[in-house]
Amino acid sequence: MKIETGTIARTIVLLLALLNQICAIMGWTPLDISEGTVYQLSSLAVTVVASVWAWWKNNSLTKEAILADQKFKELKKGTLE
Repeated sequence: MKIETGTIARTIVLLLALLNQICAIMGWTPLDISEGTVYQLSSLAVTVVASVWAWWKNNSLTKEAILADQKFKELKKGTLE
């Protein structure tokens, strides 16, 4: 069995976050980031996630595309006649 790369990356990020929190509690500021920077980074993260999600999903806007989506769902269920 092999540990996935995503698991390793998430573990490293978690450990860094925990280390930063411990340092903040002790009064040390290893990551001296202003409040404005935190706001900008969190806003950027939300924008990126929303953009990727909107791009990934099938956004049918026309009547024909919506009908095609319904037929496709029926086909997947095996109920298309």
